[in-house]
Amino acid sequence: METIKFKKDKKTIFLFLLPALLLWSIFLFYPIIRSFYKTFFFAVHNINPEFIGLDNYIKLLNDPVVWLATKNTFIFMIAAVVFQVGLGILLAVFVDLIKYGKNFFRTTFFFPIVLSAASLGLLFRLLYNYDAGLLNSILKLLEMEPVLWLDAQKALAMVMIPTIWQYVGFYFVIILTALTKIPNSLYEVAEIEGANTFQRVTKITLPLIFQDIRVCIVLAITGTLKVFDMVWVITAGGPFDSSQVLGTYMYSTVFQRRLFGYGSTIAIFIIILGVVVTSLTNKFIGDRGVSID
Repeated sequence: METIKFKKDKKTIFLFLLPALLLWSIFLFYPIIRSFYKTFFFAVHNINPEFIGLDNYIKLLNDPVVWLATKNTFIFMIAAVVFQVGLGILLAVFVDLIKYGKNFFRTTFFFPIVLSAASLGLLFRLLYNYDAGLLNSILKLLEMEPVLWLDAQKALAMVMIPTIWQYVGFYFVIILTALTKIPNSLYEVAEIEGANTFQRVTKITLPLIFQDIRVCIVLAITGTLKVFDMVWVITAGGPFDSSQVLGTYMYSTVFQRRLFGYGSTIAIFIIILGVVVTSLTNKFIGDRGVSID
């Protein structure tokens, strides 16, 4: 009887999962398979595709802009982990230590996320404007020379600042929520034992929320592979491809140069890179930390 009931339960579970599986197949798996198929063809404006085998992959391996965009993407990854997740943890720990105003800080730090990246990108582009931007206006008031903020040397850093700033609040909320799961009795015992605030944070707080930190790190790393709109609005990958990331280069290849086959190859490269980096991150971090249970 138990075996029959188990089989019926499996059928019921499958029926409930089927709509989600269909949606995943239509909007995720099919586009990936279709893009992979297009990587073996050359077609301008997606007309009269010509089978070229692995030529697009050979072109990708020899394309200096792809490797520049990959390097910039990895710089984004490092900055996201250090500043987005790092500042999120730091702010969450500080806010958790105060008695009043937690909701105010939670709302304030989370607010940038509800704004679209395109609007924030336009805002920061205006801030960086050489002739009438806010930053150069302040420099002029201080009788200093204006700065070309979006030149080839500074463009990448300038687009990283708003991208990182926008999502600090996202990780702040995740970590702050994790902190609420830690029993106060642990801190009370540690205080009785003579532990100071720094020791309580390093010996109790961080080990107990390590799995939440791990999730934040993985989200930050995978999120950098999807960076596009902020960079596109501020610099469009320029000047001279100095701020190019994989997302902007794929977009310009497909929708500006109209090279659908090569653009699909870059898209597949991004997917493979995401899977590899995420797997290595999970393997490197491991299942450390301490369970609250």
